[in-house]
Amino acid sequence: MKIERLTLFHVRMPLVAPFETSFGRSADRECLLIAVYAEGLVGYGECAADASPGYSYETTGTAWHILKDFVAPLLLGQDVRDAQDFQRRVRPIKGHLLAKAGVEMALWDLIGKRDGLSLRVLLGGQRERVAVGVSVGLQETPDHLVRTVERYLAQGYGRVKIKIKPGRDVEDAFAVRRAFPDLLLQVDANSAYTLETGRRLLPLDDLNLLLIEQPLAEDDLWDHARLQKEFRTPLCLDESIISLRHARQALEMQACRIINIKAGRVGGLSQALAIHALCLEKGVPVWCGGMLETGVGRASNLALASLEGFRLPGDISASERYYHRDITHERFVLNPDSTIDVPGGPGLGVTVDEAALAEFTLARLDLKAT
Repeated sequence: MKIERLTLFHVRMPLVAPFETSFGRSADRECLLIAVYAEGLVGYGECAADASPGYSYETTGTAWHILKDFVAPLLLGQDVRDAQDFQRRVRPIKGHLLAKAGVEMALWDLIGKRDGLSLRVLLGGQRERVAVGVSVGLQETPDHLVRTVERYLAQGYGRVKIKIKPGRDVEDAFAVRRAFPDLLLQVDANSAYTLETGRRLLPLDDLNLLLIEQPLAEDDLWDHARLQKEFRTPLCLDESIISLRHARQALEMQACRIINIKAGRVGGLSQALAIHALCLEKGVPVWCGGMLETGVGRASNLALASLEGFRLPGDISASERYYHRDITHERFVLNPDSTIDVPGGPGLGVTVDEAALAEFTLARLDLKAT
């Protein structure tokens, strides 16, 4: 496909309610939407970088710079065959995986539209609907947390993840478990602990949790391996897994027993497929994490989570969980069995709502082949 032009949209969308994690509180969600044009078609991708470098060093600002000044010049006017060809072309650019992943998603969308195939089919997904859960941010008190969880259970969610941080961890988790003894429950620390403070979480071993996600620093596989030996509960790595190599090393070191796969975090769907294949071979469960994506990124996550090795419910959730108005015409709805249907149309299977996109766009940049 000869790439004719790219358009970048810097988007800010208000959340239904503020979302708080160990690294901050957000009332809005920023991201970049990327449109790639080729063969009379347009493919859309989402760069899930946020306004601040809390989850990742990448931000909407750094991604805009990398896409404009480094990625686009490598693609415009070029015949890009597929995701592997794209990855080869951008390999000289170190890091900036969220930026790369956004463009690769748009290429998959283009390929699917050209060939009349859904992203699920292109990736080799087997399920037409996938199990999902809901991620609950930090609340004012344990009682507030329990009431919030109760509301999501009433909506039909069968698995809940609660955010934790030092001082808001064991008591919160015990409160939820007492209120809901049979709930599929997990916790997420977003790297808020050290090896020493992480040991304060040992009482969580008595709560029959699905997993404890990313307790230690994102660049610390060694201490995660030490900490996992002290817990019966599986540790799950998220921020630490930025490549197939990191996934292999983490499993060889026994730094975790579960991996959260986010295509954005690892540089694209092609890289997510490689990590999935490794974990499937090793018998290690994986699941699809969420980054408050719009309908574009949510469609991609659902297709990825339809693969065989995604054995745990993902953080994908219904559209209404985060946004009153999305930038896609399609809104994802929770089924009674805590699943969401995977889009079946060509490519991502969603169409962009141009009016909504215009309303939420802070800046736009059109880049053309010379």
